[in-house]
Formats: sequence, C-alpha cells, structure tokens
Amino acid sequence: MIRLARSDDAEALASLAGELGYPSTAEEMRSRLSRLSDDDAVYVAVSDGAVDAWIHVSIVLSLESGLYSQINGLVVTESRRGKGIGEMLVRTAEDWARERKVDRLRVRTNVNRTRTHGFYERCGFTHTKTSRVYEKTL
Repeated sequence: MIRLARSDDAEALASLAGELGYPSTAEEMRSRLSRLSDDDAVYVAVSDGAVDAWIHVSIVLSLESGLYSQINGLVVTESRRGKGIGEMLVRTAEDWARERKVDRLRVRTNVNRTRTHGFYERCGFTHTKTSRVYEKTL
C-alpha cells in the first residue's frame, strides 16, 4: 500500500534514511516533515503494518530551466529491494507531478550508486549530465 507519510512515520523514515547513509533521528524527521510545503510530498510503502520505503518529491522552479519535479530522496529497506516497491513509488511521484501540471521529473544520484543508476534507467529516466556538489557550512 502506498500512502502519504504522517508524523508518526518519523521513526521509520529516519531508520530508512540511515540505510541510505543519512543518519537521522525520529525528531529530526518529524521536524523536516512539518516544514515541507504544498510543493512537496512524501509517500511511504507499507506492508504488514511496517514502512518499507519512502520517496520525497517536490516542485522546483528554476530560472535556468523552468518548472520541474524532483525526487529528493528514495529509499527501500534492504530486505525489500528488487520487489518493485521503488518503481511503484516513482510512478506515484510521476502521478503527483502530472496532477500539478508539471511535465518533467528529475532525480540526482551519487555517482557511486551504480545499482541505483540502472534502476532509474529501467524506470525510463535518461542520464542527462554529471555534476559535482559543493557544500559550505554556515
């Protein structure tokens, strides 16, 4: 079952983010969820009462390339990967974007996640560029 995430999913969302390499606490996740806008959606995949996966999608308006949707995060718990859950979440994100009249969906993924690259290509994405990310602590 796919549904919108709720604040009581925060512990599961944090655990899954940790599997992706982004350790978080339930409280941090709850706070992040509360700060999202109408231009964001977080969906979860639930089976047997447990959250097995989540996807965060948003609408972005860029001066350089216009309006598009972006998958900001997608993670499926290790034991459930390869069972079609990630693809269902991507399709849900596509539907969400279409409902908002957005005709492009973008995703960024680490160059080291080669399994993930194949996944997105199987979902119909095309590799359009490679870039670097720079960050500065403020």
